[in-house]
Amino acid sequence: MRLGLLKDEIALPEKVHVSIDKGVVKVKGPQGELSKRLSHPKIKLEVKGKHVIVSSELPRRSEKALVGTYGAHIRNMLHGATNGFEYKMKIVYAHFPIKASVKGDVFLIENFLGEKFPRKTKILGSTKVTVKGDQVVLQGPNVEDVGQTAANIERATKIKGFDPRVFQDGIYITEKPGR
Repeated sequence: MRLGLLKDEIALPEKVHVSIDKGVVKVKGPQGELSKRLSHPKIKLEVKGKHVIVSSELPRRSEKALVGTYGAHIRNMLHGATNGFEYKMKIVYAHFPIKASVKGDVFLIENFLGEKFPRKTKILGSTKVTVKGDQVVLQGPNVEDVGQTAANIERATKIKGFDPRVFQDGIYITEKPGR
């Protein structure tokens, strides 16, 4: 059964400017500028006053899902442009002290399980990574870049060939943004 009109209204916070041009949504705020391509022939995006409206006329199941998905993407972009996102990670080791550092857009993990060569992972987008003792803090306006960078760091310290219940060394996510 189809509904007549499905609409999702998203309120714009202060100090944020949103523009939509040919399916590209651009959000500019105090933390930075984000853009994302959101286009579908049956879904209409528009800015009216202090609201962004995502709508679809006579939506099928897939269009209903996309209205919600587009709304969630725009809300994440608005939150990132105003407040930003922050992930916290902890460096855990038993025998060999892990040394973590940032060189440009690369995160280096040295002396992991006593290995001779450092493990490296790329820092995505405009994510800022700081290392203080055994804490690693990732901050940035784009939740996808910050989350994927945290996942890359966690994956770079994955232990292969040993029992993970015994060898628990690594860098793990301890805190994610929750709204």
